Amino acid sequence: MAEMVMHRGQCHCGAVAWEVEAAASLEVVSCNCSICAMTAYLHLIVPQRRFRLLAGSELLRTYTFGTHVAQHHFCARCGIKSFYVPRSHPDGISVNARCIVSDTVEAITSRSFDGQHWEQHIDALTQVVDD
Repeated sequence: MAEMVMHRGQCHCGAVAWEVEAAASLEVVSCNCSICAMTAYLHLIVPQRRFRLLAGSELLRTYTFGTHVAQHHFCARCGIKSFYVPRSHPDGISVNARCIVSDTVEAITSRSFDGQHWEQHIDALTQVVDD
């Protein structure tokens, strides 16, 4: 396993801030489902124990749709969804790699996921979260 570092992230206005423990070279998922395609979200999915909300819990609002399993949290002030609880990993957290603001990222490798056909391709995401 790669050496882990602490990345710091936030929404656009900075009111919602968090940190996530992950490798310095990130492997993220680019999904083409309706919400990810519209927001250009790059998923870095980690176990909840490797994520910590630092500020802004009072500004978080939650949007759900479809099965209502995914909990899309966004900042009520600026509207940015910098992290959420994904349907694929309801015990994990997906942070948007585009929202990492620290200089701790050495590289980002992205792979595609066919979220438009989520049910047929979900097995492709089973290996995303590592303990």
